[in-house]
Parts: sequence; structure tokens; C-alpha cells
Amino acid sequence: MSSKSAALGITFPSVARNYYRVAMIKKRDFPRRVVHDPERGDVPGWVLITLMTAGLVVVIWSAAGPALSGVFEQAITRVTGF
Repeated sequence: MSSKSAALGITFPSVARNYYRVAMIKKRDFPRRVVHDPERGDVPGWVLITLMTAGLVVVIWSAAGPALSGVFEQAITRVTGF
């Protein structure tokens, strides 16, 4: 250790002590997120709901698609027939 740092009172124990204080303040003020936090949400559940909804849309669209396109074409024909 240089004589300047010793004259200023900067020693290894004082630096380590201050680092420990800062670490404890950060840990106290900003706790880590708990793994089982109820506010975190259920990501796999939302993915499942999204996939099931997309599947239902495909099934309903495949069943009702021809009927809906027939209704649409009939409506367009009526509008343009005037």
C-alpha cells in the first residue's frame, strides 16, 4: 500500500467494509424476484390458451368458410347488380 493511501486512511479493511455496506443496502432495497411470486403470471397457461384459440379459429373457419364466402359473394352480387 502506498504512503498516500495510508495517509488518507484508505486501507483494505475500510474498503472491504464499505463495499459490504453498499452490497447490503442494494440487497435490502432491491430484493430479487421470488420464483413463486403470484404476480408473475402463468406463461405456459397463456401459451396453451393462445394455441387452443388459434386451433378453434382454424376449425371453425374450415367448417364455415365456404358458407361465409357464399354469403359474401351473394352480397357483392346484389350490391353490384343495381
